Amino acid sequence: MRHNKNFNHLGRKSGHRKAMLANMASSLIEHKRIETTLAKAKALRVYVEPLITKSKDDTTHARRTVFAYLKQKEAVTELFRVVAPKIADRPGGYTRVLKIGFRKGDAAEMAIIELVDFNEAALASSAKPEVKKSTTRRGRTKKDAAEATAPVAVKKETKKAPKATKAEEVAVLPAVESPDVESPAAEASEEQTEQKA
Repeated sequence: MRHNKNFNHLGRKSGHRKAMLANMASSLIEHKRIETTLAKAKALRVYVEPLITKSKDDTTHARRTVFAYLKQKEAVTELFRVVAPKIADRPGGYTRVLKIGFRKGDAAEMAIIELVDFNEAALASSAKPEVKKSTTRRGRTKKDAAEATAPVAVKKETKKAPKATKAEEVAVLPAVESPDVESPAAEASEEQTEQKA
């Protein structure tokens, strides 16, 4: 019975499966991105993420443990020298699986698996500053509501004050100019009074 043996065996015996995952993990570490079937990508993610976590601790014991899984000296060196410093502050989730469609020959679902911190396009798009929303969906207490409305009222007053001063300045300027220059309507009314007289 296979009770609780619930990982994907990938249609291979254990020796073949371990060798294949070791080779794929080494390729992923060296190339930072590989294309494979979706099932193999998901199995590889489970296989390689603990190794990447172990690479954060650069000790001889950790290197030997990772080498027992990868079986390639160059991949271990790349993992500890290049990959580990870049993912040092990331708490897991070092790989990303992207579905890319179906293979032409047998319609197998294909995927790309990549190391998250080595995809420059995704890093550039995530570098945009995020704007936090200040509203919540849950109710607030009276104290929180008073604090939330008080700054808003101050902001509105500061915005209205400059507008009022500009309007006062505009109102003052025509009053100063009016005694010097007479309006055309006033001139016309004076001419009419002179003609009548």
